Amino acid sequence: MNSFKNRRLPTRIAQSCLVGLLLVIALLLSPHPADAEWIALEKRHQPQGKQTVHYDPGSVSREGNWVTVWQLTNTAWMGEPPTPRFLSEKTHKQFDCPRWQFRVLAVTQFSRQMAKGKSNSGYIENGSWQKIESKSPEQGLGEIVCRTP
Repeated sequence: MNSFKNRRLPTRIAQSCLVGLLLVIALLLSPHPADAEWIALEKRHQPQGKQTVHYDPGSVSREGNWVTVWQLTNTAWMGEPPTPRFLSEKTHKQFDCPRWQFRVLAVTQFSRQMAKGKSNSGYIENGSWQKIESKSPEQGLGEIVCRTP
């Protein structure tokens, strides 16, 4: 009987290790909470040049007439000087919908596109309010986030 228990012990350890390994693999393959689902703004609201502006619909947060959202701006790699130091930038913006204005709350720049690579963060306390200009990325973003829920 004693030898029977000893034979089962390695099997139980192997099963436990397999279950643990499967859990680790599942965690690595599942979407990370910090990953955003970036959606590009309509072409008419994109800046001229080599940039594409996206937003994360999952980051939209309302507090009264104010709405906050994360924006991601990608800059295309130009291949020749001057090359940009950062290829993408995440910006946390707040919109005052009735007054049709916005302000920047925080900025993080990344060495690679889609908020990847080395980062450089900045926090802007009580950024100044700016009017939303026609045909700007802020107009496109404001039209999306300021809609009545």
